[in-house]
Amino acid sequence: MGYRDIHISDGSAEDDSMQSDSLNNKDEGHIPPNNEEDMVEAFRNLLLLHGHLTSNHGDHNTLLRFLKMRDFDLEKSKDAFLDYMKWRLDSKVDLISKFKFEEYDEVKKHYPHGFHKVDKSGRPIYIERLGMADLNAFLKATTVDRYVNYHIKEQEKTLSLRYPACSIASEKHVSSTTTILDVSGVGMSNFSKPARSPFMEIQKIDSNYYPETLHRLFVVNASSGFRMLWLALKTFLDARTLAKVQVLGPNYLGELLEAIDLSNLPTFLGGNCTCSDHGGCLFSDERTWNDPDIKEKIQESSTIEDADSETQTTDKVSENASANQKENSGKIMITLEKYTALKTAVKDSQKKIEMLEVSLHETKKVLKGLAEIIKPNETEANLLPNTNRFRVRQIS
Repeated sequence: MGYRDIHISDGSAEDDSMQSDSLNNKDEGHIPPNNEEDMVEAFRNLLLLHGHLTSNHGDHNTLLRFLKMRDFDLEKSKDAFLDYMKWRLDSKVDLISKFKFEEYDEVKKHYPHGFHKVDKSGRPIYIERLGMADLNAFLKATTVDRYVNYHIKEQEKTLSLRYPACSIASEKHVSSTTTILDVSGVGMSNFSKPARSPFMEIQKIDSNYYPETLHRLFVVNASSGFRMLWLALKTFLDARTLAKVQVLGPNYLGELLEAIDLSNLPTFLGGNCTCSDHGGCLFSDERTWNDPDIKEKIQESSTIEDADSETQTTDKVSENASANQKENSGKIMITLEKYTALKTAVKDSQKKIEMLEVSLHETKKVLKGLAEIIKPNETEANLLPNTNRFRVRQIS
């Protein structure tokens, strides 16, 4: 049911520096940071040229997430981005902020989860207490469809409010989450068909439409029963996600404290925070994103960026309207042209290789025919007298 925030990490150098030695830090297909800007601009132009980019979803960070999702392959990233835009339209995601989840408090009681403060690098911390989840009571309090809508609303809030607020507070770019799953008491019996339904739906949404937003996932209080369950759960996750997961037993606190200050950990995880004035840590959704001053800065920044983005998108569409303007679109278009030229060159090389293979095959057939003509007739040789055969051997 849980695993709400199981995504792929953003692959940054900063992210890798935080990984435990037990994790796989290799970020396959990663493009060096100094080339990311060029790749994002090439991707933006590819989408613009095909009329697939809107001002609301063409920001640098969104495009970079989808590039990393597909190892910077422009065509595959474009397909993933188009799926994302279609999903937003079909699911009416832009209207999700109006969705009222009246059963919020009741759901929280039966499925304890929520955001709580930040880690040492300023990333928001998301926590789930899966061992305390009551699936039957949860499904009486809400439906899978309503919970999925609530989940999407929370994801949109994270992108539009939590990450920007954490970025302002920490004075550096924040675009990923540190997640803690407390699985005390969870085993195979917890992964029944009713439990799999919301899990699969949420995992699909997070992987396909909110990629590259997990920095690190701590699974704590893992018993032998959970480890058996984990073998099944792993099959639903890709390798890059698994590289960010660390499964720990009851002696997990040391690992958590490497990433999170004691004061930012709830008492039920070994920290010293209770959020008593908020009704408990998982009800607080507390820290920088609820600071009025930071919210005001985010609103001001969002207004300016929306205006700039709209202008830039309009200008870029105009620039790409004619062939002459495309030829003079500067460094950004050069990056895309180089990519296109490279693809063409690769295809031409493949065709030449195929032609050479055909020619080589024909040559082998000719040589084989010549060998049959030149080779002595073994039947006739066997009819020769023994002395003649001996002479032939001597001569040869």
